[in-house]
Amino acid sequence: MKRYKKDQLRKIRICLILDSMKRTKYIVKHNIFKEVGKNFFFQPRKIPADPKLIKFHDNVVVTSGVLFITHDVTNFMLNNMENIDHFYKYNSGCIEVMNNVFIGSNSIILPNIRIGNNVIIGAGSVVTKDIKDNSVVAGNPAKVICSFDDYLKKRKKNDENLTEYIDEETENKIWEQFYKNKD
Repeated sequence: MKRYKKDQLRKIRICLILDSMKRTKYIVKHNIFKEVGKNFFFQPRKIPADPKLIKFHDNVVVTSGVLFITHDVTNFMLNNMENIDHFYKYNSGCIEVMNNVFIGSNSIILPNIRIGNNVIIGAGSVVTKDIKDNSVVAGNPAKVICSFDDYLKKRKKNDENLTEYIDEETENKIWEQFYKNKD
């Protein structure tokens, strides 16, 4: 019970850390997840119910609003139905995120999922099955939209129009380009 309370207090603390870099350092320092590799970045403020069922390998970026679902609690509803002849147990599963993975904002990763090496998951995706190495996926349910190598080629081609940081000058250029593309 003592560990449970400590874990709950840590989850609350994580929600209160506003700076993503500081939040990531706290998560790593306190071993919140089962495993975390090098160059890990975790932007969400919500920690899953069972974080010890999640492993992150090297160079993983998890952006804001991403949810990791490690369990299915339909058992609570099923066990309260009238005339049931079976006791339904808590259903949980692991999630493993391999090397060089970017998970876009507000994506949902369901239990018993392995996300392969060199993967990009588009914002708002729902990952319902394993993702193979070298894939870019998006959608609900998430489907492959191109290979990782194809994405790199497109990104290199577009890099000349991108910026390393945003200041007032680059902000104005971005707006100019936006309106130019709309005309």
